[in-house]
Amino acid sequence: MEGDDCGFHYGDGTNEAQDNDFPTVERSRLQEMLSLLGLEAYQGQRLSLQDSLQISFDSMKNWAPQVPKDLPWHFLRKLQALNAEARNTTMVLDMPADARPAEKESQMEEEVIYWDPAEDIAADDIYSFSELPTPDTPVNPLDLLCALLLSSDSFLQQEIILKMSLCQFALPLVLPDSENHYHTFLLWALRGVVRTWWSQTPRGLGSFREDSVVLSRVPTFAFVRMDVSSNSKSQLLNAILSPGHRQGDCFWHRDLSLGTNPREIADGLVEISWFFPSGREDLDVFPEPVAFLNLRGDIGSHWLQFKLLTEISSAVFILTDNISKKEYKLLCSMKESTTKYYFILSPYRGKRNTNLRFLNRLTPVLKIDHSHVLVKVSSTDSEGFVKRLRAIVGSVARGPCRRVSVEDMAHAARKLGLRVDEDCEECQKAKDRMERITRKIKDVDAYRRDELRLQGDLGKKAAQVEREYCQLQWAPEPPEKHRGELRRRLLELRTQQSGQEPSAGLQDFIVGISSPSAGERQYFLRWMEWGLARVGQPRLRQPPETLLALRPKLGGASDFSEPLWPEPLGVEHFLREMGQFFEAEGCLVEAGRLPAGQRRFTHFPGLAAELLLAGLPLELVDGGTLSIPVRWVTGLLKELHTRLDRRSRLVVLSALGVPGTGKSTLLNTMFGLRFATGRSCSPRGAFIQLITVAEGFSQDLGCDHILAIDSGALISGALASTGDRFELEASLATLLMGLSNVTVVSLAETKDIPPAILHAFLRLEKTGHMPNCQFVYQNLHDVPAPSPKPRERRQLLDPPSDLSRAAAQMEKQSGGFRTLASLAFCDPERQHVWHVPGLWHGAPPMAAVSLGYSEAIFELKRCLLENIRNGLSNQNKNIQQLIELVRRL
Repeated sequence: MEGDDCGFHYGDGTNEAQDNDFPTVERSRLQEMLSLLGLEAYQGQRLSLQDSLQISFDSMKNWAPQVPKDLPWHFLRKLQALNAEARNTTMVLDMPADARPAEKESQMEEEVIYWDPAEDIAADDIYSFSELPTPDTPVNPLDLLCALLLSSDSFLQQEIILKMSLCQFALPLVLPDSENHYHTFLLWALRGVVRTWWSQTPRGLGSFREDSVVLSRVPTFAFVRMDVSSNSKSQLLNAILSPGHRQGDCFWHRDLSLGTNPREIADGLVEISWFFPSGREDLDVFPEPVAFLNLRGDIGSHWLQFKLLTEISSAVFILTDNISKKEYKLLCSMKESTTKYYFILSPYRGKRNTNLRFLNRLTPVLKIDHSHVLVKVSSTDSEGFVKRLRAIVGSVARGPCRRVSVEDMAHAARKLGLRVDEDCEECQKAKDRMERITRKIKDVDAYRRDELRLQGDLGKKAAQVEREYCQLQWAPEPPEKHRGELRRRLLELRTQQSGQEPSAGLQDFIVGISSPSAGERQYFLRWMEWGLARVGQPRLRQPPETLLALRPKLGGASDFSEPLWPEPLGVEHFLREMGQFFEAEGCLVEAGRLPAGQRRFTHFPGLAAELLLAGLPLELVDGGTLSIPVRWVTGLLKELHTRLDRRSRLVVLSALGVPGTGKSTLLNTMFGLRFATGRSCSPRGAFIQLITVAEGFSQDLGCDHILAIDSGALISGALASTGDRFELEASLATLLMGLSNVTVVSLAETKDIPPAILHAFLRLEKTGHMPNCQFVYQNLHDVPAPSPKPRERRQLLDPPSDLSRAAAQMEKQSGGFRTLASLAFCDPERQHVWHVPGLWHGAPPMAAVSLGYSEAIFELKRCLLENIRNGLSNQNKNIQQLIELVRRL
């Protein structure tokens, strides 16, 4: 396309246009950077999420990188732990000066130093910059991020970006790749980011809304640099996004440590960040979500990215010190653009008149007036300037402006010729299969009833009969007639289940997870998670303080079979249906009603085992009936044993606690797991996920894998007087702790020990099986939480005497009153009690994870691994022993 009177040509997105962005002389920089960081081996077989999460020697120490090749792994570990210091990594040892990448003039976007000869500066001071100590790390953090993303597969990219969003870092949107001449729009990588914000209706009513950032249409504002600018875009953006006096570093900028390191491969990177309102007037600088885009590098060198930003933004802010004929021609070619343009100037001395002359000529071309030109020099009041920028953004957002989602941005990127990561064949085939399933879901309850039939009344009745039958096994003189009646009823129910055929939706799901391509299976599962979340009816979210107030009422509800919120439809329901088919068929074979050779569903546990190995959490306790489908679970574990072959030594780590005490987030932060968090209706079952121990470390640690169990919403804090519900909770707590080598008991700051957990300790004491226990008191509110003193630790483990005595009487314990410390074999003088600071630094949704939280969780992780390594936990198991434990318990 050619401007009518400017004579400037810009690229249309073809490879030829992008070649112009990256001259031949620069194309080796990517390989040099990958070699420096030790990532060149991952250009063929990309680094996977499972690779990055392995437990190794480094998992037990807070180590500092020694050489540049340590930097990617250190960044990944810090990010996994939600540590906001991940971008500040420096090496312990200095690199030789000749090993540092050469600094280039074209890279000096925000590092230009202006010397004003009019100022009274001694000559010696002018050259003193060269005497400053050089950074310990020869890599700009943005280069490290780009190199890591270019070396990672789609699922690790997604995990990196999800963790960055929790740390409130700006997220990569367009990833430059100078070596292969393609820029990639990261739509898939952003799919996993879900945010919650306060949504105000026109009538003044408000509620919390939860949605994917990829799907939400919001006003979008781009900040770019033209030629040179002595004002920092990133610092301005940080100031705009930061409410009150809290200055956040969402966008990396030159004044941070390592910020002056020249960029080698990150020029052309486009970053995105959002402001989300919280419903608090003192914190909300905008009343609705607003997106901000930041282009790294000069628009003249990255015209394709600039063209994209002009097509998706409500307004574009151009920072420059100089508008000359070259810059005039660049901007003149945008005369057909419909976006609004604003200039932020800090003019060179003597360039004032030149700038004004070209601005006057641009006024009719870009349809701007004097209100669209802002000047910021050293004497400008920074706070007042930021307020003015916020006012402009707010004014544009309130008017009839362009509102786009990330999906809309990707559509525009495709038209310009950018590659979109989601367009690969495996991803699209998986998406099509997901849509074949979800488009049939008009009503979630009706779909469950019609398509997932085995989980209805038949499944619930079968679970209740099996529970009664198991209880009779422990009776001193079980009545044979009653046992026979229960067997007959169970066989009748399983026969009815076995007479059903898998529904069309379930068959499509089975085909999806049976794909011979491991990548396509993973894409399908992720698509299913998001697709099912979208078809569920939108639910109004209560503010966090309301949920905290509801917790005691939840604990005192009379009917445990009914959840407080409707249970959403998830992937676990399809796997649960497969488990019911397997259970029914196995029951008939055991009763001699079906020849073993006629079984049709024996391959189901193998499919589930592959998903577990790929990192998907699987149900251990059925969330619908709160029972363990023993045949299904043992079949799954047998298949897992076969696939792991000689590496089947396990340590079982469980987390129990009242819902809302942060136990799932704790496990996810420690080990990079994917247990469900942050939903108003958390899953009611217990879920397992597998963590691999690196082969070089497994002999030292004493196991090959760690099996993590998240108890979901099983323990509600119900009192013993609630009868059947309490007994069920106590039995489930006993089961999960009985399977475990290590148990983390997560509690609120109220210091209340759930009665069900206390009873589980009493019951396990009789068996002689007691896991290593760590008690974690999480400070749920934004209040500093100092570590408790030894005396306070002892008090935390001493439940009220009346509760303890009641528990002892119910369990017919002859020894009388026992403290929890003595039951759990805890020495309060040692570290068995942890007081973890609040999760958020500030008020969500704009708050990042606090450094105190991530550091405390790392110390807990180190302690758990140390205990496993030193044999302080129960004897490690292999999978066969775990199968026997499941059957016995």
